Amino acid sequence: MSYENLRIEKKEKVAALILNRPDCGNALSLSLMREIIEAANSFKYDTETRVVIIKGQGKNFCVGADLKDEERWKIGESGDPLLRTRMTQIGRDLINAILSINQVTIACLHGAAAGGGACIPSACDFRVASHNAVLGYPEVKLGMNLSWGALPLCYNLVGPAIAKRLLMGGELERVEDLLTWGFVDEVVDEKSLDSRVIELANFYADRPAMAAQMIKRSINAIQLANSGIMHMDGDQNALTTEGEDFKKARESFIRKNK
Repeated sequence: MSYENLRIEKKEKVAALILNRPDCGNALSLSLMREIIEAANSFKYDTETRVVIIKGQGKNFCVGADLKDEERWKIGESGDPLLRTRMTQIGRDLINAILSINQVTIACLHGAAAGGGACIPSACDFRVASHNAVLGYPEVKLGMNLSWGALPLCYNLVGPAIAKRLLMGGELERVEDLLTWGFVDEVVDEKSLDSRVIELANFYADRPAMAAQMIKRSINAIQLANSGIMHMDGDQNALTTEGEDFKKARESFIRKNK
Protein backbone atom coordinates (compact mmCIF):
# COMPACT_ATOMS: atom_id res chain seq x y z
CA MET A 1 0.00 0.00 0.00
CA SER A 2 1.35 3.44 -0.93
CA TYR A 3 0.95 6.66 1.05
CA GLU A 4 1.41 10.30 0.13
CA ASN A 5 2.94 11.54 3.40
CA LEU A 6 4.69 8.51 4.86
CA ARG A 7 6.34 5.32 3.79
CA ILE A 8 6.77 1.86 5.26
CA GLU A 9 9.96 -0.16 4.94
CA LYS A 10 10.20 -3.81 5.99
CA LYS A 11 13.19 -6.06 6.49
CA GLU A 12 12.56 -9.53 7.85
CA LYS A 13 10.79 -9.12 11.22
CA VAL A 14 11.23 -5.35 11.55
CA ALA A 15 9.14 -2.62 9.90
CA ALA A 16 9.78 1.13 9.88
CA LEU A 17 6.94 3.65 9.65
CA ILE A 18 8.59 6.82 8.38
CA LEU A 19 6.89 10.23 8.51
CA ASN A 20 7.80 11.72 5.16
CA ARG A 21 7.13 15.46 5.07
CA PRO A 22 10.71 16.64 5.68
CA ASP A 23 10.23 20.09 4.13
CA CYS A 24 7.87 21.04 6.96
CA GLY A 25 9.48 19.07 9.78
CA ASN A 26 7.00 16.20 9.32
CA ALA A 27 4.23 18.45 10.62
CA LEU A 28 1.02 16.56 11.24
CA SER A 29 -1.51 17.54 8.62
CA LEU A 30 -4.89 15.86 8.96
CA SER A 31 -4.01 13.85 5.85
CA LEU A 32 -0.78 12.56 7.42
CA MET A 33 -2.60 11.73 10.64
CA ARG A 34 -5.15 9.62 8.74
CA GLU A 35 -2.32 7.83 6.95
CA ILE A 36 -0.56 7.05 10.24
CA ILE A 37 -3.81 5.58 11.59
CA GLU A 38 -4.24 3.46 8.47
CA ALA A 39 -0.61 2.31 8.53
CA ALA A 40 -0.71 1.46 12.24
CA ASN A 41 -3.91 -0.53 11.76
CA SER A 42 -2.31 -2.42 8.86
CA PHE A 43 -0.09 -4.27 11.34
CA LYS A 44 -3.09 -5.66 13.22
CA TYR A 45 -3.17 -9.01 11.40
CA ASP A 46 0.51 -9.02 10.40
CA THR A 47 2.10 -12.07 12.03
CA GLU A 48 5.47 -11.72 10.32
CA THR A 49 6.42 -8.28 11.65
CA ARG A 50 7.55 -8.36 15.29
CA VAL A 51 8.77 -4.78 15.79
CA VAL A 52 7.60 -1.44 14.34
CA ILE A 53 9.97 1.54 14.38
CA ILE A 54 8.46 5.02 14.06
CA LYS A 55 10.80 7.71 12.77
CA GLY A 56 10.84 10.95 10.82
CA GLN A 57 12.52 11.81 7.53
CA GLY A 58 14.78 14.86 7.46
CA LYS A 59 16.05 17.08 10.26
CA ASN A 60 13.20 16.54 12.74
CA PHE A 61 11.14 13.67 14.06
CA CYS A 62 7.92 15.69 14.03
CA VAL A 63 7.35 19.36 14.89
CA GLY A 64 3.69 18.81 15.81
CA ALA A 65 0.39 19.81 14.24
CA ASP A 66 0.59 21.46 10.83
CA LEU A 67 -0.88 24.87 11.61
CA LYS A 68 -0.70 25.74 7.91
CA ASP A 69 -2.84 22.77 6.94
CA GLU A 70 -5.64 24.17 4.78
CA GLU A 71 -8.12 21.53 5.92
CA ARG A 72 -7.34 22.27 9.57
CA TRP A 73 -7.78 26.03 9.04
CA LYS A 74 -11.14 25.57 7.33
CA ILE A 75 -12.40 23.58 10.30
CA GLY A 76 -10.95 26.12 12.72
CA GLU A 77 -12.58 29.00 10.89
CA SER A 78 -15.93 27.26 10.62
CA GLY A 79 -16.91 28.27 14.15
CA ASP A 80 -18.49 24.85 14.61
CA PRO A 81 -17.39 23.37 17.96
CA LEU A 82 -18.62 19.93 16.91
CA LEU A 83 -16.32 19.96 13.87
CA ARG A 84 -13.41 21.05 16.06
CA THR A 85 -14.12 18.22 18.48
CA ARG A 86 -14.15 15.76 15.58
CA MET A 87 -10.78 17.11 14.42
CA THR A 88 -9.38 16.47 17.90
CA GLN A 89 -10.84 12.96 17.72
CA ILE A 90 -8.50 12.23 14.81
CA GLY A 91 -5.60 12.86 17.18
CA ARG A 92 -7.04 10.50 19.78
CA ASP A 93 -7.61 7.89 17.06
CA LEU A 94 -3.97 8.29 15.98
CA ILE A 95 -2.63 7.72 19.50
CA ASN A 96 -4.98 4.79 20.07
CA ALA A 97 -3.89 3.25 16.76
CA ILE A 98 -0.24 3.37 17.87
CA LEU A 99 -1.08 2.02 21.32
CA SER A 100 -3.02 -0.80 19.67
CA ILE A 101 -0.15 -1.99 17.48
CA ASN A 102 0.37 -5.57 18.65
CA GLN A 103 4.05 -5.53 17.81
CA VAL A 104 6.75 -3.90 19.93
CA THR A 105 7.04 -0.23 18.96
CA ILE A 106 10.19 1.92 19.13
CA ALA A 107 10.29 5.66 18.53
CA CYS A 108 13.51 6.85 16.89
CA LEU A 109 13.89 10.50 17.91
CA HIS A 110 16.08 13.20 16.43
CA GLY A 111 15.72 16.95 16.07
CA ALA A 112 12.43 18.31 17.40
CA ALA A 113 9.50 16.30 18.71
CA ALA A 114 6.85 18.82 19.71
CA GLY A 115 3.16 18.72 20.57
CA GLY A 116 1.63 15.86 18.61
CA GLY A 117 5.18 14.92 17.71
CA ALA A 118 5.79 14.29 21.42
CA CYS A 119 2.50 12.43 21.85
CA ILE A 120 3.48 9.83 19.24
CA PRO A 121 6.62 8.55 21.01
CA SER A 122 4.79 8.59 24.35
CA ALA A 123 2.45 5.98 22.85
CA CYS A 124 5.36 3.72 21.84
CA ASP A 125 6.89 1.00 23.99
CA PHE A 126 10.43 2.39 23.84
CA ARG A 127 12.07 5.68 22.88
CA VAL A 128 15.66 6.06 21.69
CA ALA A 129 16.93 9.58 20.99
CA SER A 130 20.01 11.24 19.56
CA HIS A 131 21.90 13.90 21.50
CA ASN A 132 20.45 16.62 19.26
CA ALA A 133 16.84 15.77 20.12
CA VAL A 134 14.51 18.11 22.01
CA LEU A 135 10.95 17.34 23.03
CA GLY A 136 8.07 19.26 24.53
CA TYR A 137 4.40 20.15 24.59
CA PRO A 138 3.97 23.82 23.52
CA GLU A 139 0.14 23.71 23.46
CA VAL A 140 -0.13 25.82 26.61
CA LYS A 141 1.64 28.68 24.80
CA LEU A 142 -1.24 28.69 22.33
CA GLY A 143 -3.75 28.81 25.15
CA MET A 144 -4.67 25.16 24.59
CA ASN A 145 -4.81 22.07 26.76
CA LEU A 146 -3.12 18.83 25.73
CA SER A 147 -5.68 16.59 24.06
CA TRP A 148 -5.60 13.34 22.05
CA GLY A 149 -5.82 11.38 25.33
CA ALA A 150 -2.05 11.87 25.59
CA LEU A 151 -1.79 13.39 29.07
CA PRO A 152 -1.88 10.02 30.91
CA LEU A 153 0.90 8.73 28.65
CA CYS A 154 3.19 11.59 29.65
CA TYR A 155 2.18 11.21 33.30
CA ASN A 156 2.93 7.47 33.26
CA LEU A 157 6.42 8.07 31.90
CA VAL A 158 7.61 10.91 34.11
CA GLY A 159 5.24 11.24 37.08
CA PRO A 160 3.07 14.18 38.19
CA ALA A 161 5.69 16.84 38.94
CA ILE A 162 7.62 16.52 35.67
CA ALA A 163 4.38 16.10 33.71
CA LYS A 164 3.23 19.45 35.08
CA ARG A 165 6.57 21.01 34.15
CA LEU A 166 6.33 19.67 30.59
CA LEU A 167 2.67 20.45 30.00
CA MET A 168 2.29 23.72 31.92
CA GLY A 169 5.72 25.09 30.95
CA GLY A 170 5.48 24.28 27.27
CA GLU A 171 9.24 24.37 26.68
CA LEU A 172 11.32 22.10 24.48
CA GLU A 173 13.42 20.07 26.90
CA ARG A 174 16.95 18.72 26.47
CA VAL A 175 17.22 15.02 25.80
CA GLU A 176 19.59 14.58 28.75
CA ASP A 177 16.83 15.76 31.08
CA LEU A 178 14.28 13.58 29.31
CA LEU A 179 16.53 10.59 29.95
CA THR A 180 16.83 11.45 33.64
CA TRP A 181 13.06 11.86 33.94
CA GLY A 182 12.37 8.56 32.20
CA PHE A 183 10.69 9.88 29.07
CA VAL A 184 13.38 8.40 26.81
CA ASP A 185 15.11 5.08 27.40
CA GLU A 186 18.44 5.70 25.68
CA VAL A 187 20.44 8.59 24.25
CA VAL A 188 23.07 7.94 21.57
CA ASP A 189 25.19 9.90 19.11
CA GLU A 190 23.27 11.04 16.05
CA LYS A 191 25.43 8.88 13.76
CA SER A 192 24.65 5.81 15.87
CA LEU A 193 20.91 6.39 16.23
CA ASP A 194 19.63 4.26 13.36
CA SER A 195 22.01 1.38 14.04
CA ARG A 196 21.17 1.33 17.75
CA VAL A 197 17.42 1.35 17.05
CA ILE A 198 17.83 -1.52 14.59
CA GLU A 199 19.91 -3.41 17.15
CA LEU A 200 17.20 -2.93 19.78
CA ALA A 201 14.48 -3.87 17.27
CA ASN A 202 16.27 -7.12 16.38
CA PHE A 203 16.68 -7.91 20.08
CA TYR A 204 12.92 -7.73 20.69
CA ALA A 205 12.10 -9.34 17.34
CA ASP A 206 13.89 -12.47 18.54
CA ARG A 207 11.67 -12.76 21.62
CA PRO A 208 8.67 -15.14 21.41
CA ALA A 209 6.04 -12.95 19.74
CA MET A 210 2.96 -14.21 21.54
CA ALA A 211 4.47 -13.85 24.99
CA ALA A 212 5.96 -10.41 24.26
CA GLN A 213 2.71 -9.08 22.83
CA MET A 214 0.63 -10.44 25.71
CA ILE A 215 2.98 -8.76 28.19
CA LYS A 216 2.72 -5.49 26.25
CA ARG A 217 -1.08 -5.54 26.22
CA SER A 218 -1.24 -6.36 29.94
CA ILE A 219 1.11 -3.54 30.94
CA ASN A 220 -0.72 -1.08 28.66
CA ALA A 221 -4.03 -2.09 30.24
CA ILE A 222 -2.65 -1.43 33.73
CA GLN A 223 -1.14 1.92 32.75
CA LEU A 224 -4.28 3.14 30.99
CA ALA A 225 -6.79 1.82 33.50
CA ASN A 226 -7.76 5.35 34.56
CA SER A 227 -7.41 7.02 31.16
CA GLY A 228 -11.19 7.19 30.79
CA ILE A 229 -11.13 10.37 32.87
CA MET A 230 -9.65 12.08 29.79
CA HIS A 231 -12.75 11.51 27.66
CA MET A 232 -13.53 15.24 27.76
CA ASP A 233 -10.14 16.53 26.61
CA GLY A 234 -11.34 16.98 23.02
CA ASP A 235 -14.29 19.08 24.14
CA GLN A 236 -11.97 21.08 26.40
CA ASN A 237 -9.63 21.64 23.47
CA ALA A 238 -12.51 22.92 21.34
CA LEU A 239 -13.40 25.37 24.11
CA THR A 240 -9.84 26.62 24.64
CA THR A 241 -9.50 27.41 20.93
CA GLU A 242 -12.44 29.80 21.33
CA GLY A 243 -10.50 31.89 23.85
CA GLU A 244 -8.62 35.14 23.28
CA ASP A 245 -5.28 33.58 24.25
CA PHE A 246 -5.53 31.10 21.38
CA LYS A 247 -6.65 33.74 18.89
CA LYS A 248 -3.71 36.02 19.78
CA ALA A 249 -1.24 33.14 19.58
CA ARG A 250 -2.65 32.06 16.23
CA GLU A 251 -2.38 35.59 14.81
CA SER A 252 1.20 35.78 16.04
CA PHE A 253 2.00 32.48 14.32
CA ILE A 254 0.50 33.72 11.04
CA ARG A 255 2.57 36.93 11.16
CA LYS A 256 5.79 35.04 11.84
CA ASN A 257 5.23 32.58 9.02
CA LYS A 258 4.10 34.89 6.21
